[in-house]
Amino acid sequence: MPKLWNETIEEHRRAVRGAVLETTAALVAEHGLRGVTMSRIAEESGIGRATLYKYFPDVESIMAAWHECQIAGHLDELAELRDRPGTPGERLAAVLERYALIQQQRHGHGAELSAVLHRGDHVAHAERHLRHFIRGLLAEGVEAGEVRDDVSPDELTGYCLHALAGAGGLSSKAAVRRLVTVTLAGLRPQG
Repeated sequence: MPKLWNETIEEHRRAVRGAVLETTAALVAEHGLRGVTMSRIAEESGIGRATLYKYFPDVESIMAAWHECQIAGHLDELAELRDRPGTPGERLAAVLERYALIQQQRHGHGAELSAVLHRGDHVAHAERHLRHFIRGLLAEGVEAGEVRDDVSPDELTGYCLHALAGAGGLSSKAAVRRLVTVTLAGLRPQG
């Protein structure tokens, strides 16, 4: 097959998949996981049911794929903040604030949807990746004298992630920022 033909087919598949993911997420947000059918997704996405089943076997698998894309986007966003110019402390603060805001947004999933979204290997992989690059920022901060050196970066990583998981229960961005400020205060060098 000509290369152009293959690229066109691949682009079409990506477009269909993307439309299905976004349509399903919107429908689930509006009607709940059990209130959405494959027929409705196909209709709202503008494709046939048979085509939809070529991509996904059920609503849960669509939502799992959507969640995987969301996590990848969050990790990319956090990596951009980590890699931007600035001191390790400035970059760490930016990463932790954005992470906390993501935690606040994530809290909107109901229990049923959370159970579906957070059971895949992609979640564990993302958590390992996140821990690795926060640990790296903390180690840079220690080296620059901006982060305390009496506690290992591994332990400080756990401290940050556990403290900021509390952002899920906060109702405002201002409250999230206060939590980040308190968390960062615990990272400052002692003495």
